[in-house]
Amino acid sequence: MYLGRVIGTVVATRKDENLEGIRLLVIQPLDERREPSGEPHVAVDVIGANRGELVFLVSRREAVEALPGTFGPVDAAVVGIVDRVYVEAEGEAGKE
Repeated sequence: MYLGRVIGTVVATRKDENLEGIRLLVIQPLDERREPSGEPHVAVDVIGANRGELVFLVSRREAVEALPGTFGPVDAAVVGIVDRVYVEAEGEAGKE
């Protein structure tokens, strides 16, 4: 599972029949500081995310399983919209 930001959409007049009715989004993967990490890629959207939103995604086999109904040719899937991210600063674990 990883974080990303929705930076665009993909319009496809023809696509695999198992992807009919499924939105395709362009995602910029992010690191733990929410900085760009790697190249943007396309992911299926099974929850209704919008441009600019911080989302979490699954990849590989888990992405295929996120599709409603049957399997399709999918490498990444948006499975949640992030409200907040809390990251414990290095060396602060266990401090009171």
